Amino acid sequence: MSLSFVVADIASELALFAAAGFLLFALDDLAVDIVYLVRRAWRATTVYTRYPRAFAGTLARPARPGRMAVFIPAWDEGAVIGAMLRATLERWGAADYLLYVGFYPNDPATAAALGKMHDPRVRPVQLPHAGPTTKADCLNHLYAALAADEAREGWSAKAVVLHDSEDLVHPLEIALFDTLVERAALVQLPVLPLQSRGSRWVSGHYCDEFAESHGKEMVVREAIGASIPLAGVGCAIERKALTRLAERRGGQPFAADCLTEDYELGLRLGEINEGAMFVRIPAHPGSRALVASRGHFPETLDAAVRQKARWIGGIALAGWDRLGWRGGLGERWMRMRDRRGPLAALLLVAGYGAALLWLQMALAHALGAPVVMQVSPLLAFLLKLNLALLAWRLFVRLCFVTAAYGIGEGLRSLPRTVVGNVIAILAVRRAIAHHVSGRAAQWEKTAHIFPAAEPAQ
Repeated sequence: MSLSFVVADIASELALFAAAGFLLFALDDLAVDIVYLVRRAWRATTVYTRYPRAFAGTLARPARPGRMAVFIPAWDEGAVIGAMLRATLERWGAADYLLYVGFYPNDPATAAALGKMHDPRVRPVQLPHAGPTTKADCLNHLYAALAADEAREGWSAKAVVLHDSEDLVHPLEIALFDTLVERAALVQLPVLPLQSRGSRWVSGHYCDEFAESHGKEMVVREAIGASIPLAGVGCAIERKALTRLAERRGGQPFAADCLTEDYELGLRLGEINEGAMFVRIPAHPGSRALVASRGHFPETLDAAVRQKARWIGGIALAGWDRLGWRGGLGERWMRMRDRRGPLAALLLVAGYGAALLWLQMALAHALGAPVVMQVSPLLAFLLKLNLALLAWRLFVRLCFVTAAYGIGEGLRSLPRTVVGNVIAILAVRRAIAHHVSGRAAQWEKTAHIFPAAEPAQ
């Protein structure tokens, strides 16, 4: 058998494996699309014909206004934490809240920035040990500081709000949480990454993914009764619910040995039947701008790979062991989707590998080499079917990205899919290596920037 036949067989087997896997994933995605579209049509014909649409700016005041405790874990954030706190204080104004900022004794830059904040609503909390540990460990110390303040000063927080040190909060967010935590123990707002002109492709792919996941996926999770995973920012947990979870975990509600404590927190709250709400609500009548958490995401390939590796390692690898497959059919379906990242990366490698081999064979044939390229009827059918489903997948992403960022970014999202695939492959490789090594979880943060100019809300 000639080398060309061997190469052709390898390419065909790789393509068949990838095509079969892509078909299963595409049908899975299509099922999510169908649920989303059915839910949207049902709400349009039943809910919105009977009740007016809600807006954050005109929402009824809470029945029992309360104080919000905002947790902001910080490690090596001296460059952004001051600007973030000042912007938050300005945007939220006279609302009833406290900003608990956790920092480490071996982080003088963050400590110096916090030392310049003289507002009594900012409460720095220095951890008793050097960092970095994990974000969850920092959050647990903030929880302890909150409990100590409540006991000493004789008050109780209504809810705990989570944010990162680079977040740009929405002016209406804190008032919205004050109202909605009376209806659900967990409230998650959408996350809308800020666009970076210097990183249209790497940073921009986060815009694409969050526009679709927080425009459709989270909506579907809520619709089918699955747990709402927290994004770690722009979310509020009712104080009593957090206490109940802490009592189950030895007084520490956040999993200190977990890389994705926010994701796990949402699922743990779901397991103890705490109600959750994912809220996509415009700020004002006549405006499509949502109340959302905004911030810049990694702008370099290496930083994006490290961040995605943490997410994949915590959700797809460690999450399998830590959280198992509890819950009903909808919950298990969503957990399966959460954990398919490593298999998706393997399929992408197989698919790109087959494409490269076929490209080499096509070039060799064009140059006159005796190369035989054969595609079985089954593979040809799968390729055509997958091509049609890919076209639908790209169209769906185009719609969601356009709705969030405009038609220009919507069109860019199509070629950015390849960038996202490359980052996913590299991130899975890194996550598996870290998982197999058995290294202890540690805060592997990326450099953050705070927006120089605040976007319109």
